[in-house]
Amino acid sequence: MAQELNNRKVAILATDGFEQVELTDPKKALEQAGAQVHVIAPQGKSIQGWNHHDKADQIPVDRTLDQVSPNDYDALMLPGGPLNPDQLRMNHDAVQFVKAFFKAAKPVAAICHGPWTLVEADVVKGRTMTSWPSLKTDLRNAGATWVDEEVVVDQGLVTSRNPHDLPAFNNKMVEEFCEGKHPAQPQSV
Repeated sequence: MAQELNNRKVAILATDGFEQVELTDPKKALEQAGAQVHVIAPQGKSIQGWNHHDKADQIPVDRTLDQVSPNDYDALMLPGGPLNPDQLRMNHDAVQFVKAFFKAAKPVAAICHGPWTLVEADVVKGRTMTSWPSLKTDLRNAGATWVDEEVVVDQGLVTSRNPHDLPAFNNKMVEEFCEGKHPAQPQSV
């Protein structure tokens, strides 16, 4: 893959309970495209990954939320796993971090349960999105149009349903992150 993302910094926001492949696979794709990627968590030196219902690896945290600003990054990626976004959406600092990317019209990618944090940040109204099927009602209630597709791109917001969609998700994520800011991005923040 060409080095399309040279000199771009990408934040991956996650905490304990993330679906491991939904963090490690996009991180690898971003790094192969030349991005500098930081795993950011609310706290700690590492976070616990999961392979569906089983514990997986501990992933090192590069920075904690209190050490970073959204201004430090060009794009944001949110992995899924039901525990991870459920904890993030209850963390005020995490929600504010996410909102800031939308206020600045920066590209964001979220997979599986990751859009739960977007619902809490109140940034999905008027968007067409996909997710893990159990989030369909939450997204619709928050004003999004939910579709059952492998990957959906809506003005700089990339969403996918599950780990099987990672190849398409990673390709569109890199493409949108290369494009940079999307001034036409709807902002309900």
